[in-house]
Amino acid sequence: MFDYTAAEMTSIFVMQSFSGLSMFSVLLLMALGLAIIFGQMGVINMAHGEFMTIGAYTTVMLSQIAEAYGAVSYYFIFAIILSFLIAFAVGYFIEFIMIRHLYKRPLDTLLATWGLSLVMQQIFRSSFGAKEVSAHLPEWLLGSFAPTDTIDIPLNGLFVMALAAVVTGSVYLILFRSRWGLNMRATVQNRTMAGAVGINTKKVDRMTYALGCGIAGIAGAAFTTIASTGPTSGSLYIVDSFMVVVFGGAASLLGTIASAFGIAQAQSILQFFLSSSMGKMATLMFIVAVLMVKPEGLFASKLRK
Repeated sequence: MFDYTAAEMTSIFVMQSFSGLSMFSVLLLMALGLAIIFGQMGVINMAHGEFMTIGAYTTVMLSQIAEAYGAVSYYFIFAIILSFLIAFAVGYFIEFIMIRHLYKRPLDTLLATWGLSLVMQQIFRSSFGAKEVSAHLPEWLLGSFAPTDTIDIPLNGLFVMALAAVVTGSVYLILFRSRWGLNMRATVQNRTMAGAVGINTKKVDRMTYALGCGIAGIAGAAFTTIASTGPTSGSLYIVDSFMVVVFGGAASLLGTIASAFGIAQAQSILQFFLSSSMGKMATLMFIVAVLMVKPEGLFASKLRK
């Protein structure tokens, strides 16, 4: 670290901070869906990463169709919408056939969704092959922005950050400015009383799980702009996503945002000066230390049981 000049150190921190922002954006999109599911229903969804993979493969397949018809410049926005809809539909179906039978049994949901993730990975492997594939990105996502001679910021990273901001704002409006969000928060705070006043809590649960899966699908579409996609791509993010949710506080939108930002920035900067594994270990040790003091997370929601 001490071999760099002050100007070089400034450039390194700016570049690594922006790299951390790109990681933060994908991690935030993943964690938003997971926080909704875990905070609402207490479901430990180990298959959440596979819903991200659904979005990624949807984008890859749509990019191949767009390339065949010469529409690469226009397909990506439609790919984001389609990724959300497909992941939402699959999540709705999974909740109906499996998850609804496992409420209030967190260990059972952990084992069941872990098994589901293995099944989905095999489906991906059988359908798309074991090799990683990449989406054909439109020209407006290629290239970079260079504010100085030593700082180079990729355009795809800027787009992913903008997408994360739009999705986060939309989640806020859904949760706090819509009737459905009111019903969901009422169910979280007191399920029995919510049912007593006429809220269909089973429907709320199903839509909540599907929404969380749909947001993971959007994360998958964003993921294709920064990395290639394989059958196990989603599983690489599941641990970090749970870490974000637990550290920020379950059911806390602000906590999820703050936690995702802090973890992504810490890992990005530490991994530059240390090894990748040492950077992750240092970040994890800090999180464990904080959770020992605040086991409920940074921004815990006060819920009635």
